[in-house]
Amino acid sequence: MTRVSVIGCGNMGGAFLKGLARSGSHHLTAIDLDPDALERVADHATETTDDTAAAKASDVVILAVKPDIAGAVLGDLDLSAEQTLVTLAAGVPRDFVAGQTEAQVVRIMPNLAAETGNMAAAATNEGLTDEVRALLDEVGEFVEIDEELMDISTAVNGSGPAFAFYLIDAMKQGGIDGGLDPEQAETLAAQTFKGAAETVLRDDRSVDDLIDAVCSPNGTTIEGMDVLWDSDADEAVVDAVAAAERRSKELAEAFEDGDE
Repeated sequence: MTRVSVIGCGNMGGAFLKGLARSGSHHLTAIDLDPDALERVADHATETTDDTAAAKASDVVILAVKPDIAGAVLGDLDLSAEQTLVTLAAGVPRDFVAGQTEAQVVRIMPNLAAETGNMAAAATNEGLTDEVRALLDEVGEFVEIDEELMDISTAVNGSGPAFAFYLIDAMKQGGIDGGLDPEQAETLAAQTFKGAAETVLRDDRSVDDLIDAVCSPNGTTIEGMDVLWDSDADEAVVDAVAAAERRSKELAEAFEDGDE
């Protein structure tokens, strides 16, 4: 049984802990100064505490705090070289974290779908261990990247869920406009996105080939696709990803400037 501590049980840390709890094969320690945050994850954790010293007994420590307090929290941790520290703190360079601890350090960018086992994540090649790979496999899919690509990963899979929610809501509204009630439209739209995403991951065909497979000549789908192809919808999504990437870089630069 792997002993895992999660420091910071807000949205992301809480989602990660709940995802790991689904297997029932870990000793999970939830650590947070906020009693409300601990209460929200209490049913999924083996133990809860406001004392970061509890992390000393863990094999893997997940640092899921806000970037502006990462340094202070790291200063309170006393981890050994036999432990692994996984940082989820956006914009905080791996080298900075590694300089504050003796533990092996890997930086990852997950997303909230970790809670349901459907996470998309990027993990830095440097510091990544088989033990961490196994944990990531439990909560979704991940890719291994050089840290210089972490900003674009933050935009694609970190910010991406919000972009997907936006598109799901648009499709839902189309269903409502056509006569479906809101609950029906939301179920159909959300499940359609879920199924389409799973098909992309599991099918060897390209996205273009999959679109062709759905589009029958003179059918309903091709009529809708013609509207999308004639629009700037794809460019708007690309621009949204680029804007999120720029902001991720700005946050990283601000953190580095503040560290000097």
